[in-house]
Amino acid sequence: MYESTRAPITLSTLCTYLFTLNYHKSKPGIVFGSPEQQIFFKDLRSRVENYFESTGQSKYANSTMIVKTIVLLGGYLGCIACQWILLPTPAISLLIFALTGVFLAGIGMSVMHDANHGAYSANESVNRWVGYSLNLLGGMVMNWKMQHNVLHHTYTNITGLDEDIDTKLALKLSPHGPTTKVHRYQWFYAFFLYMILTLYWGLLKDLVQFFHYKKAGLNRQSNTKNAIWLFKTTVVKTAYFLLMIWFPIFLGMPAWQAISGFLIMHAVSGLILSVVFQMAHVVPDADFPQPDANGFIPHSWAEHQMRTTMNFSTKSKWISWYVGGLNFQIEHHLFTKICHVHYPAISTIVKETAAEYGIPYNEKSTFGEALREHISFLRIQGVPKLSEIGG
Repeated sequence: MYESTRAPITLSTLCTYLFTLNYHKSKPGIVFGSPEQQIFFKDLRSRVENYFESTGQSKYANSTMIVKTIVLLGGYLGCIACQWILLPTPAISLLIFALTGVFLAGIGMSVMHDANHGAYSANESVNRWVGYSLNLLGGMVMNWKMQHNVLHHTYTNITGLDEDIDTKLALKLSPHGPTTKVHRYQWFYAFFLYMILTLYWGLLKDLVQFFHYKKAGLNRQSNTKNAIWLFKTTVVKTAYFLLMIWFPIFLGMPAWQAISGFLIMHAVSGLILSVVFQMAHVVPDADFPQPDANGFIPHSWAEHQMRTTMNFSTKSKWISWYVGGLNFQIEHHLFTKICHVHYPAISTIVKETAAEYGIPYNEKSTFGEALREHISFLRIQGVPKLSEIGG
């Protein structure tokens, strides 16, 4: 499915190519709409560019973003330092671990995410170094960019291409695919599975994806570069687990406390990250289009993004601050190179332009409403289709 006859190119070149948005045919043979449909995004992009020109603002991070970065990274590192230096009582320690998970999720959504999209700074070195904050949860940048920047952002909610909606463990996150008896209860147990997201990421996900992308032809690095990547991955992950588990034990923290706290931290961060993502894509109002036999999707790439994505809680300044603008998921999918602190301003432009072209703009006013929508989707997908009953 992922094979291509194009000459080998680097990951950064591939990402740049996909996001120039001057294409109609994507890598796995998916064709988005007709050339005439591209006029919507051309007009929208022009209006957004005019906004930045008229206001004199940079589309990258501003002082608000810098302060947020300091607060989140400082909070995370401060929590770790408290554990190492103060060696608090078990009860307080576990609470600090939970708070560490809150900061960790915030870094993932608000700092790492923008940097690895190239939206934090016009300086690629800054983006690269800030993007390494992904290592704070044991993750590796190369695989994240491939799964998220390329597959998810190009083929959003297309089953078999967008790995974020793949059926995994006992979760069915796409309407396309078989339903098992256990899925009937996924609306309840899903949230427990969400808690293992970042833990799995730190332990195995990068290695699983590495071999998968290599086999699928997405990873086109030389054998030497891949060997270096595997070595770096081993070093990073080993150092991560030593620092987060072995080192506090070495300093005097009981082993059960260090391990339990580590698991609590990841449970909190995994739950937050999973829920925020799911409320933006895995909901009844979002489309899950399937290409026809020729790989044709009946909407332009930009309209496809709007039909497969949903905003929520856009009036809440606190939620917007913490989730890194991921509640403005529509704006993010259309303008990945713009720092999320600008999404509230350009959302008005996106909404008005979409209305003029008759394109839906999906949004829910509150966090609770969006969460209920996601739970509703899990319930719906847990019910077998008529074609599956008795089959």
